Amino acid sequence: MLDKLELFIVLAREGHFGRAAVECGISQPSLSAAIRQLEDQLGVVLVVRGTRYQGLTPEGQRVLEWAKRIVGDARTMREEMRAAKSGLSGHIRLAAIPTALAMIPRLTEPFQAKHPDVTFSVVSRTSLQVLSQLDNFEIDAGITYLDNEPLGRVTSVPLYAERYTLVTAEGTLYSDRDTVTWHEMENVRLCLLTPDMQNRRIINQHLEQAGVTVEPTLESNSMVVLLSHVSTGQWASIMPRNVAHSFGFAKEIRMIPIVEPEASHLVGLVATHREPFTPLVSALLHQARNLSTDDLD
Repeated sequence: MLDKLELFIVLAREGHFGRAAVECGISQPSLSAAIRQLEDQLGVVLVVRGTRYQGLTPEGQRVLEWAKRIVGDARTMREEMRAAKSGLSGHIRLAAIPTALAMIPRLTEPFQAKHPDVTFSVVSRTSLQVLSQLDNFEIDAGITYLDNEPLGRVTSVPLYAERYTLVTAEGTLYSDRDTVTWHEMENVRLCLLTPDMQNRRIINQHLEQAGVTVEPTLESNSMVVLLSHVSTGQWASIMPRNVAHSFGFAKEIRMIPIVEPEASHLVGLVATHREPFTPLVSALLHQARNLSTDDLD
């Protein structure tokens, strides 16, 4: 049943028998047969079927909650037994919002120094994707905003406060200033992250509070793309201070704090709330708690 529950979780996540079968590395008929067998074992219909997958029944939604709990517990048990036998090892899948990517080595480097048999994969995701992938067991932990939009049932560890700067080339508007205000951003030709990014939603909120409507002339989901356009001198951007510092700009690029207000938003590590955590996630949360907020700010 455990194998069938894992297949059921993937089917619910993908919403398509063909894609779920590919994800699981089996044929579509084998996946369909496994779901039928699970339905027979439980005595309820889990999937609304027609010519194609049409969603889960109410019973299927309830079974999905149980499946995630059972599969999560089973994975935790396996990891605990492996750690008890041979020490901490394995692979951690981590997703982070784009503005936090440059900070991840501050977490992964000391972790791997303590646990050299643990490997990482790191992907860039929106804040909503981070939470969705946590819920669907696609990642083990995420780095996202903690205080701006609902997180759901997660365990979180604050890492740093994100503060905002105008990043612009020397010789451009406001480049000779020590500070600028949110209201003054209406005069700047901006390139910003795409609207699906929470960082962009945060920036929009502060601009709206300042009574400013801004239409960026370039949008991207990549900080590297934004930075490369700022370096041309034809665009400026609003970025978290820690991101701008991490790229080591040449002297001709200025980072000017944005004030009135001097806004900040908390970023941290999140993991699905469960007791006990897997040994890997538990160790990662412990490492995050040991980080100095002042060092990361």
